Amino acid sequence: MLLTLVSFLFFTGLVAVLTWWTTRRDDHDSSSGYFLAGRTLTFPLIAGSLLLTNLSTEQMVGLNGAAFTDGLCVMVWEVVCVVALVFMAWFFLPRFLKSGVATVPEYLGIRFDHQTQVITNLIFLVAYVGILLPIILYTGATGMIGILNVHFMLGSLPEALGIDPETTALWLIVWCVGIIGSIYALFGGLRTVAVSDTLNGIGLFVGGFLITGYVLSMLGGEGGISVGTQLLLDQQKERFNSIGSPESSVPFGTIFSGIFLLNLFYWTTNQQIIQRTFGASSLAEGQKGVLLTGALKLLGPIYLVIPGMIAFTMFAGENIKADNAYGLLVNRVLPPHLTGFFAAAMIGAILSSFNSALNSSCTLFSLGLYKNVLRQDASETEIVNSGKIFGWIVAVVAMCIAPLLANTTSIFGYLQKMNGIYFIPIFAVVLVGMLTKRVPSLAAKIGLVAGFAVIAIGYFVPPFNMIVASLHDYHFLGIVFSWLMILMLVIGEIAPRETEFVQEDVGAVDMTPWQLAKPAGMILILIVFSIYVTFSDFSVLGANGS
Repeated sequence: MLLTLVSFLFFTGLVAVLTWWTTRRDDHDSSSGYFLAGRTLTFPLIAGSLLLTNLSTEQMVGLNGAAFTDGLCVMVWEVVCVVALVFMAWFFLPRFLKSGVATVPEYLGIRFDHQTQVITNLIFLVAYVGILLPIILYTGATGMIGILNVHFMLGSLPEALGIDPETTALWLIVWCVGIIGSIYALFGGLRTVAVSDTLNGIGLFVGGFLITGYVLSMLGGEGGISVGTQLLLDQQKERFNSIGSPESSVPFGTIFSGIFLLNLFYWTTNQQIIQRTFGASSLAEGQKGVLLTGALKLLGPIYLVIPGMIAFTMFAGENIKADNAYGLLVNRVLPPHLTGFFAAAMIGAILSSFNSALNSSCTLFSLGLYKNVLRQDASETEIVNSGKIFGWIVAVVAMCIAPLLANTTSIFGYLQKMNGIYFIPIFAVVLVGMLTKRVPSLAAKIGLVAGFAVIAIGYFVPPFNMIVASLHDYHFLGIVFSWLMILMLVIGEIAPRETEFVQEDVGAVDMTPWQLAKPAGMILILIVFSIYVTFSDFSVLGANGS
């Protein structure tokens, strides 16, 4: 246990020191330097930051937990997102960079009006503070409790004080990670986040593959990884299916409705994710970074899905909770020095998603509300300071909410469901804004408010929630999205803008596209299709007459 703890502290400290050394001379005082890294990010930093912001413990713990329950079909969240990343590189990123925006709401302010920007800012902030940040902290703490065996480290002290050890460990890790992540995000700005993400990404990639390799080798005994792989394929032949059955958390039909829409929003419109692409030094660098992320995501199932399936075999009959499977797996198969290293990489993943979401929250508040609504005459220093103060408030609120999620059955399913409340209306408005020139701001505001309200009512208000349950949440999101698109287009026909919207190139970055963007994107889409065909067994769709 001592060796695990020492190696954990060493690798965590090493990333912190290297990040400080790399960014010590950066501009942290201007809003462009703090929120957009001075628009200097190149494609390796963009790809590394995109990947690790996504690869937090809601993915490592949550998606492996989903694989523990449902098998290979949950890879949809990793594989289909590659198509969304291609669309980001081809269609969305050029339009964002052309306007030189720092936030998605800022783009909507240019396309529609100031009120649309404010409404979108508020929706993002409520979602990040109430949904995203607490989930990141909770899943991070859950994973770390299993990996580091925190119960053992705490000893009998909690019980002696009449406190539940699990609850004590949860609160302790949530607050430690929250405070460290806040220091990264609030004192360093976007470039500090991007650099630390990239360094941690290397560790997480190595660690993720190590876990899969060690466990397969353990299953294979003297035969090693190849025998372990074949044994897993034989034991779980029916679960190695890319096609989700009607009873799974991702039925096959939902790929073409809510799942694809959630992926599109996440990788093309979600401020927390795409903010580092706004800091690209040019359109070409941004496109290369986004498409490299897509290529790396194709490897995701190896360490985000397969370990959960292996845990299903290893822990058969132990009656463990799905979201605890990954942490227990790591703790049981890795030697102490590598356990500490991987725990450090996991902490890096938690910090990455947390500080990215926190940095985005500060950006949305400072540039979207403080500068444009509360203090329009604020100086650069005041704008940056307002973000730091707001960030600390948000961090404390998230750290208080996170431990309250302990009773959630499936944290990954809960995250995707809650994301739909704000993903769908914002994505619909952004898409209409980019595809049309005469749809007015009235349509955007109605779309945002109506979409948010309809999805929330469908989820939580009887008897509507019963109807939604009969449809499946993801089909419901697809229906709402289609309805919002039609509604806004109809309003555009009835009461169009007086003049067509013309997007201006503000000259923020060089807009010359990467010459290989289209062929590289096509290759990635073909690989996605090939993966699905290779592992598909459509017989599960007819098992219950579906």
